[in-house]
Amino acid sequence: MKIAFIGLGNMGGGMAANLVKAGHAVNAFDLSGEALSRAQENGCVTFTSVRDAVAGVDAVGSMLPNGKIVARVFADDVLGHAPQGAILLDCSTIDVGTARQVTTDAVAAGYDMVDAPVSGGIAAANAGTLTFMVGGTGTAFARAEPILSCMGKAVIHAGASGAGQAAKICNNMLLGASMIATCETFAMAEKLGLDLQTFYDISSKASGQNWSMTSYCPVPGVGPTTPADNAYQGGFATALMLKDLKLAMEAAQSVNADVPMGARAAELYAQFDKAGNGGLDFSAIIQTLKDQA
Repeated sequence: MKIAFIGLGNMGGGMAANLVKAGHAVNAFDLSGEALSRAQENGCVTFTSVRDAVAGVDAVGSMLPNGKIVARVFADDVLGHAPQGAILLDCSTIDVGTARQVTTDAVAAGYDMVDAPVSGGIAAANAGTLTFMVGGTGTAFARAEPILSCMGKAVIHAGASGAGQAAKICNNMLLGASMIATCETFAMAEKLGLDLQTFYDISSKASGQNWSMTSYCPVPGVGPTTPADNAYQGGFATALMLKDLKLAMEAAQSVNADVPMGARAAELYAQFDKAGNGGLDFSAIIQTLKDQA
């Protein structure tokens, strides 16, 4: 297939490269010249405008920073410019309302479209092992699944339009809260005199086991290699976790959901980000918890 991919940042660059590895011809677009150069090195054909990139393609994928940009790019440069038979796949993390509106507009213009946000971070984007949570009709999902499978290990149909975004923000609210609980637990274990590797060996096989501990341990030298072993560089930036938690708080308010743990996680990450830590991996919040203690 010929696929246009819009947005070649930390996530999108690796995703586009994996489409090339899977044998697809990829038209790549980004505002960054550096990102376009990397895309060329990975086998993409690069373009300096979205409209040129989407001309004559079978599918359009996107990984963009926020809902306003997604809405503008699709309204101004994709709908009516990509062939009407193209399947549209937005992999950005945005609010549910915008995702549904963009899809409604796409369907009205004659396109199939899915919202397909991801879980897994930069390493998974590069390795092609992302998890996709997909919202859209059964027909749109069936068309999107083979393309998304080139970039991920799991592609799950979450439901109708917007359901992918709903699943993503619920998942990341849980992730944010569980990471803080994991961090404060390690900080307390250390103050109680426990060897942290020994505590990990115990808790990772006991009822306290969770993904934040066993797959993304916030303590350097404990468990598998994580951003903690690289001075909290790379991985999933605090600023992005805060963005997702804000989306979760907006969604919770819209449906009158009671989310006290999610709300507290959002407050703590807002404080951590405000202190100048937005570029650090979100597990670095353990430093603040240890300092406050």
